[in-house]
Amino acid sequence: MPAFQNSVRRIVLGAGLLACLVPLHSAAAPARDPLREDVLGATLAGEYALQAGRLDEAAGWYLDAARAAGDGDAGLAERATRIALLGQDDRAAEQALALWQARAPESLAMRAAEATLALRTGRTRVAQRQLRALMADPDPAGWRHALAVIATGPREQAASAQMMRRLFDDGAVPDTLPAWLAFGDLAQRLDEEELTRRVIARIVERFPGEPRVALLRASQLREAGDLDGARAALGEAADTAARVPELRLAMAAEYDALGDPAAAEQLLARGPQDRRIQALRASLLAKAEDKTSLARLYDELRRDATNPEPGHRLLLGQVAEFLDRHAEALEWYESVPGGEARLQARLQATHVLHDLGRRDEAYAALHRLQVDGSINEDARRAAYLVEGELRARDQDFEAEGEAYARGLGDWPDEPSLLYARALMWERRDDIPRAEADLRKILVADPDNVAALNALGYTLADRTDRYAEALELIDRARVAEPGNAAIIDSYGWVLYRLGRSEEALVELRRAYTLQKDAEIAAHIAEVLWVLGRRDEAQRYFDDARRLDPDNRSLRRALENTGA
Repeated sequence: MPAFQNSVRRIVLGAGLLACLVPLHSAAAPARDPLREDVLGATLAGEYALQAGRLDEAAGWYLDAARAAGDGDAGLAERATRIALLGQDDRAAEQALALWQARAPESLAMRAAEATLALRTGRTRVAQRQLRALMADPDPAGWRHALAVIATGPREQAASAQMMRRLFDDGAVPDTLPAWLAFGDLAQRLDEEELTRRVIARIVERFPGEPRVALLRASQLREAGDLDGARAALGEAADTAARVPELRLAMAAEYDALGDPAAAEQLLARGPQDRRIQALRASLLAKAEDKTSLARLYDELRRDATNPEPGHRLLLGQVAEFLDRHAEALEWYESVPGGEARLQARLQATHVLHDLGRRDEAYAALHRLQVDGSINEDARRAAYLVEGELRARDQDFEAEGEAYARGLGDWPDEPSLLYARALMWERRDDIPRAEADLRKILVADPDNVAALNALGYTLADRTDRYAEALELIDRARVAEPGNAAIIDSYGWVLYRLGRSEEALVELRRAYTLQKDAEIAAHIAEVLWVLGRRDEAQRYFDDARRLDPDNRSLRRALENTGA
């Protein structure tokens, strides 16, 4: 956000000027309102409306500020346009966009907003022409803007898919591998299996033998449920990928997504090794519960046990933990010589002590860290968070709350401690206290997106204060309009408001951006309520595959009886 916006926020929150902004922006306001003709006053009013979650009023005030600023300022017009688009106010968006076009006609961001509005208002041919021009722009950011518009701009996912097919048939995709791969990835995330197959076939024809194509094809086959075909596609490119570090990591991630962490580890073991690769191998072998291979890796690392390098000894401790050799893990952690690795080892050692049943020692070690003035504050705060985590594992909820209270005694407004305690209250169904902690974060930092989203979602999910929840989530959407978790929260509050069809659009958009069990469970519940139970079952299955223990999945199954 521009510096002047931050200054505005400080003025609004700290100088008591809100009282000057009581007459809210509305169609009923006098035509000659001095506040609407004053750049600073209208901007302050827009910021106030935005902080209250009233996107329609905020867009109007920022539009007034942009008009008052004159031809030299494109920033206010841009902000008015973006807020109006988020608020689904097409008329205000058109007016703000006209100012933005006049002041920054060559801006890629402006042209992307132009295409978004054309899609929103059903001017498909205009949007196609604008998107094609973005795709053809010599700046590689052009096609990235175009794909972002397609992914998040239309109100219906079907419109996104239709535009993807039009651009493909029109030959609009730039003749570069990154553009084609991104295009294919978006087609896949939109569940356009036939288009994805056509894109992959075109890429194979244009870039034969390219291992990244095999990776995309494997991902597409996995999403379609053809796990054997996905493994075969990965196998075709394994030899090449083993020699290219970033491809090796991506391919290992795809094997892991296929539910085959052992194959992922074998691929990582074939190429050059460093501390990060060895740590990933260890975590994959632990996930695969392959204690034999993990022990071999441990022995391999121990051969260099005389190495005093802190990271090496920290890794040995972590691998020993995976092997349930807690006493050895503790020895390795205690031998880490110094620096940041030493602090991490001291924190990790408390987990080991806890697992060994030496809980009093674990908590005593954490208490020493919490009051150790010789270490940095981040490590001291982390010690409170770790204690809270371990107390929760003990189901000692009173001690968990006491740990956060002591931490907040040292740092009264520390967001990480307040956030962790809010999650604790939510787990214990004490929603008023969870809300109080999240609001305390927002008093100190009104733009804390995590707190805005968490509070908005909690109010939507656990109370009937849906209008208030929507205001909070709208504020988060303005800050991070492409955040899948926030879009999911927005869809969920629309569902709780009874706007199920609108909710489904937003939830599908979130799932396009991020395959997540909670989002899948939300889609499934909405589909079930709409009577589309076969389709709902597919999303329930997706959620089970992604995270069978997900709390939202369990609640959705209980709510629907699916």
